[in-house]
Amino acid sequence: MTILIIEDEVLVAESLIRLVKEIEPSSTIVGPMASVNDTKEWLQRNPPPDLILSDIQLADGVSLDIFSGNKPECPIIFTTAYNEYALRAFKVNSIDYLLKPIDKKELRQAFEKFHLLQSKFNNDVYVRQMMEMFNDIGKTRRYKERFAVHIGRSVTLVTLSDTAAFVKEEIIYLLNNDGKKFITEYRSLDEIEEIVDPSVFFRANRQVLVHLPAIQSYRVDHTSKLQLKLKSLKEEVAISKEKAGEFREWFLQH
Repeated sequence: MTILIIEDEVLVAESLIRLVKEIEPSSTIVGPMASVNDTKEWLQRNPPPDLILSDIQLADGVSLDIFSGNKPECPIIFTTAYNEYALRAFKVNSIDYLLKPIDKKELRQAFEKFHLLQSKFNNDVYVRQMMEMFNDIGKTRRYKERFAVHIGRSVTLVTLSDTAAFVKEEIIYLLNNDGKKFITEYRSLDEIEEIVDPSVFFRANRQVLVHLPAIQSYRVDHTSKLQLKLKSLKEEVAISKEKAGEFREWFLQH
């Protein structure tokens, strides 16, 4: 059995591969693939694997984009922070999803389900339903417009229009347009990316998710990185050389 791993976090990928080898020692593992583009290229050049283990949020987009418009030819188990669409896929199409950090017992159960459901993927109706689900995700999705934050012992809501960025330090903060930081209940920026509109939010780096209206300007520094100037933040926010082109395209299309 060939298993394709799609995961852009090196340590997470290494841990997942170790678990898979323990549970399915006879399997052949391919990857990890760290991006949507790399995965698409691999799938175009190689026979389909028997199973895919895929994170949802990758460096250059969401893994669902890999399958949008293309017939998924094998089962997929999502390994991710909580995602409402991964959960819907599981409920409707018997695709499993595992919350990070991956639990060995849950991964074993997912493989047991995979072996039970293999015959379904020879069913043309089932495969067509999967493809329609992937194609409909972008059309039906509703994004968060208010975010719960903590002020002392109270919880209040910050509107989308007053949100400048989400910042990961020891915990996840919401930065508002006045430069104030509020504690949120989110566990990761990946989780937030899955509930906000990607046309107006950009993952600048592993620590910052920026809101388009909060960006005042950007410049190129001596290392060819982009440095963003936010209206509500004194410090600049760095974007790597690898993501510079993607950011320019995203920023200039609005």
